[in-house]
Amino acid sequence: MSKRTLTEVFNISPSKNQTKILTDYEVFPNKELLDNLRNQIIQNIIDNKIPKDKNLKDYINIEIDKTLEGYDLSNLARAHIYNLIDNEINGYGPITELLEDENITEIMVNGPNEVYIEMNGKVVKDESVSFINNDHIIRTVQRMIQPLGRTIDVSNPMVDSRLLDGSRINAVIPPLSLNGPVVTIRKFKRTLNNIDDFLRNGTLTPYMARFLCACVEANLNIIISGGTGAGKTTLLNILSSFIPNDQRIITIEDAAELKLEQTHVISLETRTQNYENQGEITIRDLVRNSLRMRPDRIIVGEVRGKEAFDMLQAMNTGHDGSLTTMHANSPIDSLNRLESMVMMAGLDIPIRAIREYIYNAIDIVVHIERLSDGRRKVTSISEITGLKNDDLQLQEIFAFRQKGLTSRGEVDGEFILYNYIPEVYKKIKSRGITDLKDIFGK
Repeated sequence: MSKRTLTEVFNISPSKNQTKILTDYEVFPNKELLDNLRNQIIQNIIDNKIPKDKNLKDYINIEIDKTLEGYDLSNLARAHIYNLIDNEINGYGPITELLEDENITEIMVNGPNEVYIEMNGKVVKDESVSFINNDHIIRTVQRMIQPLGRTIDVSNPMVDSRLLDGSRINAVIPPLSLNGPVVTIRKFKRTLNNIDDFLRNGTLTPYMARFLCACVEANLNIIISGGTGAGKTTLLNILSSFIPNDQRIITIEDAAELKLEQTHVISLETRTQNYENQGEITIRDLVRNSLRMRPDRIIVGEVRGKEAFDMLQAMNTGHDGSLTTMHANSPIDSLNRLESMVMMAGLDIPIRAIREYIYNAIDIVVHIERLSDGRRKVTSISEITGLKNDDLQLQEIFAFRQKGLTSRGEVDGEFILYNYIPEVYKKIKSRGITDLKDIFGK
């Protein structure tokens, strides 16, 4: 067999990050040979079959030479193949560099050759990344969750957990997933946006920003609603930054994402069941316990179940200024879902009483959306004005209305300030905040 020069097959730069411009198998077209090499070395690592007198780097290079004996490897080719194997051993396999790329906000693995990423609000298929097979995906997930004391196998085919860097991983494997293992990773944002970033990006207007800042400073209770990936947690983090520094803040989350800069912050995080299906600590448990911790503010990362009742109870018993998020398609839908969550608590309370409870607890509903062009907008800021015919009533204060799309596919629309003086404006002024006169006229 004549030797082939791999530099004839591909064109890559020496940079580790840039070697992913082409797919692994475009760089090295013999898929079976490359897969065997990766599997062989990884299995030897797992089985501790590395000779004692060789370090890992030397061992990998020797195995590359043995397996690719018929190829004349250039330095670039060797670097690329070495990086693939190094990522398997010291990283998280094919998605290692995706996890390191701060421009990528979400990674979705639907199969060995179906890896999607979200960048700038857009989801695209990453043709440069692939796994060997379904077992390779499962092996990678197991390596990611093992330090967390979690496992995934046929008897435990679903996992939802937080990685060591704060990223959130959800994985489902057969028999629950009929098409093979499916993995979704929402990456932890090392630098969350601030209100200035939102203003520059057109997510909201200066009037809206000033009003929300005043609402937080005036200890109003606020719900942030929106769909998956709309930016609810980011907005929650931004609004939380307006809380005065001298207050005791307790944050409650499934996965710790909030990064508050105040000095007196207590962060609580839920705990899942252990191998014996014991030891689970839920959001509801933490909300109840937080009331005994003398909080000035309670921030719940996301409310989605029975804890809704306990959160409303806290808001109705002197713990003003609480903030939370929830999944909902519209502001009114968020109130309907909140009502359903309270009913999940199993309490025998009439519907009207639940709605009065919500009315007395919640001051402001902020709705944020990710639009068709990938940009995020605060599309509604509303207040609850009361009950009419036993139904909760919302009145919009600010809104964003879409008109259509531009020739470049961007959403065309405008922000609206309604000719309406909100009831909460009285609460805001009573707290000594008087710099909104240019917005509401008095």
